[in-house]
Amino acid sequence: MKKKLVLGTTVAAVLAAGTFGAVSANASAPAAAPAAVAKADAGNDNLRQTTHLTIEAATDAAEAVLDAAEKENQRVSVAVVDRNGNTIVTLRGDGAGPQSYESAVKKAYTAVSWNATTSELAKRLEQAPNLKDIPGTLFLGGGAPVAANGGPIAGIGVAGAPSGDLDEKFAQAGVAELAK
Repeated sequence: MKKKLVLGTTVAAVLAAGTFGAVSANASAPAAAPAAVAKADAGNDNLRQTTHLTIEAATDAAEAVLDAAEKENQRVSVAVVDRNGNTIVTLRGDGAGPQSYESAVKKAYTAVSWNATTSELAKRLEQAPNLKDIPGTLFLGGGAPVAANGGPIAGIGVAGAPSGDLDEKFAQAGVAELAK
């Protein structure tokens, strides 16, 4: 019993010393050098300022879309993406079909990518049919770009109504909400 107690005390002391050494080593590690910071001023040609929707604005636009669709007894999904095609918000309306969610995201992405409605872009397929081969795009009515200062800043995509014309009408309700 005495040997076990001495052995246990020795193990505890070794573990404590190891823990203390690890903590001491971490505490005395030199601080990392600060990262280089670009000088952000008007004269720096390496920087560009862009405009982005807030999540609140994107959500307001998406809710306006769902409200417009509900008034016409349509069940749709809506997606709002930023200038880079990254999804800001998606809402799937009550009763919207399972395909509508992904279609809405693709329509929004397509609209912001070309700064044009997806119904207009669908017409361009006649001259350039390989456009439809670009990954992540969907050339069906229902996508509308959102522009500020002459350039696209977001896209709104809607899917689930019986026609692309209706989907696009609802997307325009989202664009109108952002123009208020």
